[in-house]
Amino acid sequence: MLGEISVENVAALISEFGFPIVMMVSLGYFVYYIWNAIQTVINPAVNAQHMALIKLIDQVRMLDNDIIRLQEKIDTVLQIKENEILNRSNNKSNTGHSSTSR
Repeated sequence: MLGEISVENVAALISEFGFPIVMMVSLGYFVYYIWNAIQTVINPAVNAQHMALIKLIDQVRMLDNDIIRLQEKIDTVLQIKENEILNRSNNKSNTGHSSTSR
């Protein structure tokens, strides 16, 4: 009876067991088929994507740390340049005062 499904077979099942029973069995098979597809196809794909997502998050964190370190280095270099400019201007103003005060 589970072989080939045809209109005659469905009609015979409905006449023998009734429409609600045949539909409930069909719905049960449909739920089993969907559950089986989820377990065999979708769950392995989701697990693989989960591992890929974890690797990607780790790479983004490493890049973020690199960006933070580079920004700190740039800030340090800019601060050193600013200090050098201030020192030069202070040296020029100090030498200018000492020559005018004489």
